[in-house]
Amino acid sequence: MEQIGAGQSDLKKMIADYMEGGFLDNIIDMFRHDKTLYTYVGEFLTDERMRVRIGITALLETLKTEDPENVRKATPYILPLLQNQNPVIRGDAAYLIGLIGNRKDIPALQTLIEDENDNVRSIVNEAIDDIQSNNKTL
Repeated sequence: MEQIGAGQSDLKKMIADYMEGGFLDNIIDMFRHDKTLYTYVGEFLTDERMRVRIGITALLETLKTEDPENVRKATPYILPLLQNQNPVIRGDAAYLIGLIGNRKDIPALQTLIEDENDNVRSIVNEAIDDIQSNNKTL
């Protein structure tokens, strides 16, 4: 079991390092071929390296148009970040939840409508508006 855990840790590190290095296309290809990688999205969103956090956002923006059903697999790993102490992480998580666009995630976003941070409140309101406008037929 330890080797499996170590292998996953090595894979996460490699993906984050590639993202920091600007190899987004390579990471996109990896996610296209291995849908289990969506389980790492939350961890990448909390990475201390800005290029990794920006990269995970760009990754989901790209894959959202190509493979929206699989992008939704990231949601359970993003939702807990709405409660993160860091307002940047809360805002990024809210943005990605809005991007993914699942109507059932609106209540989780609504918990931040009165967030102490102006930017988080703004992002949350935009995310809710985006979900509602993109799901009018539902």
